[in-house]
Amino acid sequence: MLRVRFLGRVGYRDAHALQHALLRGGSGDDYLLLMEHRAVYTLGLRAKTHDVLVPPASVGAEVVRADRGGLVTYHGPGQLVGYPMVGVPVRPGATPGHVWAVEEVVIRALADLGMAGAGRLAGHPGVWIDPDGPRPRKVCAVGVRISRGRSMHGFALNVDPDLEMFSHIVPCGIPDKPVTSLAAEGMDVAMPEVVGAVVTRAVEQWAPEGGVERQDVIQSARRPARTCPAPPARKPGWLRVKAEMGPGYQSMQRTMRSLDLVTVCEEAGCPNIFECWADGTATFMINGSRCTRACGFCLVDSGRPWALDPGEPERVAAAVARLGLDHAVVTAVARDDLPDGGAAGFAATIAAIHSRCPGTAVEVLIPDCKGDDDALAMVFAARPEVLNHNLETVARLQRAVRPAASYARSLSVLGRAKRAGLVTKSGLMLGLGETEVEVGGALADLRAVGVDIVTLGQYLRPTAGHLPVARWWSPDEIDGLRAVGQALGFAHVEASPLTRSSYHAKAAAASAQSAGPGPLPRPARPPSAAGQDRPAHLVVSAGGAHGRP
Repeated sequence: MLRVRFLGRVGYRDAHALQHALLRGGSGDDYLLLMEHRAVYTLGLRAKTHDVLVPPASVGAEVVRADRGGLVTYHGPGQLVGYPMVGVPVRPGATPGHVWAVEEVVIRALADLGMAGAGRLAGHPGVWIDPDGPRPRKVCAVGVRISRGRSMHGFALNVDPDLEMFSHIVPCGIPDKPVTSLAAEGMDVAMPEVVGAVVTRAVEQWAPEGGVERQDVIQSARRPARTCPAPPARKPGWLRVKAEMGPGYQSMQRTMRSLDLVTVCEEAGCPNIFECWADGTATFMINGSRCTRACGFCLVDSGRPWALDPGEPERVAAAVARLGLDHAVVTAVARDDLPDGGAAGFAATIAAIHSRCPGTAVEVLIPDCKGDDDALAMVFAARPEVLNHNLETVARLQRAVRPAASYARSLSVLGRAKRAGLVTKSGLMLGLGETEVEVGGALADLRAVGVDIVTLGQYLRPTAGHLPVARWWSPDEIDGLRAVGQALGFAHVEASPLTRSSYHAKAAAASAQSAGPGPLPRPARPPSAAGQDRPAHLVVSAGGAHGRP
């Protein structure tokens, strides 16, 4: 299978981390990742810093060291960047052969678009305009790396970027040959048309016998899911939950109030609150209850957050100890107002629980921390037993459902967590307009970056101001998705209409023990002060990352 993904505008570091995640994930599928980058100068293995002629920040760009061949080049808006991650034979000459194949895909795509003068220039990798003429001009840079018999990196085709950005570097170490673009050559062609031409030729090159699956992140700022037809007004019977406020529920409610803790069970309107609270499971909020993002599906309050409570990690740990838990789950709203995205709060809470309750396994459900390596490393270094980050929906609906997030970044966060040796987990909502094929593709992507546990549940519209439900998925249909996930090799697939991120979290973690990087602890539950057992599982939350308990 060749899985083609047009991911929209993606930060270079996120794209690089995603490539490494796919490389390590061991998926049997090939990938072609297509995207635009924010302005960045990348230095290949042989690049010299003096080839960057101005401070990158002065022209609104960053500079990043890359593990590809070649020298320095520029990536930015208006440029189609392609990363073919395909099998390459391990034999002499394989790398030049792969470079030739990448060039050929671009040359043929340009011919399809009407650019007949594109070709190769002897001694200079890439695609050139008028290569045999008096003034050859580079329109596409190529730089690759072969690792474990698979390719990384690829090509950067200038559709209509700001060519002035190339004047601030020595492009690919070639000072005497200009860089051009399709627009500069007089071609009025839109990015989707270029993507289509490249995909057609890439399929011929790397999937000639078929087996192609493509998904695109739609870049429009509009939110089409808000206007999708509403389903029948009556909620199906399998989504109706009876309010059972028995002794167990009331006991948990009293405990929450006595500990002065807010629960995302209430804040996010979780339909499982009666079942979970009666069973001694709850979801707390740390880091405040206001999210800096306004995702269209989330009931958690958004706006300017309050200051962090420095004593909160210890209070959470005290609650875990008081309840005698052996599995606690900690999550958070997005805190884009903080330099680390709230990572320090996660690390402190994990450390506090491990210190006070060394036999308790900690599961964290984190936001993306804007993809910052240092922030994510802070959470990973605290060694939670499970690292969860929700993909939430399929590629096509990302911008409509969570406009401040990124499909590629979410996959890269999960891949980085896996690289750190953690058991990883993610989840998808159903009913926002996605198709079964799209869900299957998203599950394949999650598995390809090494995710161990996945959750699938029906989206329920919190209020009339939120995204509407486009479809009710039946229990049988969700069972079919569970089978798809199991066939892909997830250690555990939690799937039902009412499944949420933390639903049956302890059981899911137990299922992943054998498949994860190491066993989760199996502590005996400490007795309560009264000498009786307390609930075995507590979900400790900072507002439900994107509002999903």
